[in-house]
Amino acid sequence: MKTAFTLIATAFLTLSANVYADNAGLSLAQKNACMSCHGVDKKIVGPGYTDVAAKYRAELAGVKKPADKKAAELAIENKLVDKVKKGGAGAWGTIPMPPNPQVADADLHTIVKWVLSLK
Repeated sequence: MKTAFTLIATAFLTLSANVYADNAGLSLAQKNACMSCHGVDKKIVGPGYTDVAAKYRAELAGVKKPADKKAAELAIENKLVDKVKKGGAGAWGTIPMPPNPQVADADLHTIVKWVLSLK
């Protein structure tokens, strides 16, 4: 009985943490005006976030070993955080994304993880 309760509680907390991360990422994207240029599932000025997630998911598709996949996921996350922080152009067309140095690194990581989680 105690083991069953522990398993259920663990599953609930894991799901709650994922929902919180989803809500936190979306909230931070809204708070930092990311949604002015990016729709969740449609292009506004920049690409839709589901398109961004699909692009990087495709990059990970060829990685087979779990340890290599984890390292590749972290590299993609750090690359995107850096790109959002510094701005950039060319990956999605000619319109540049302005830099966002005012956004805290921890917030950028939360936003990027949320974007990459989208399907």
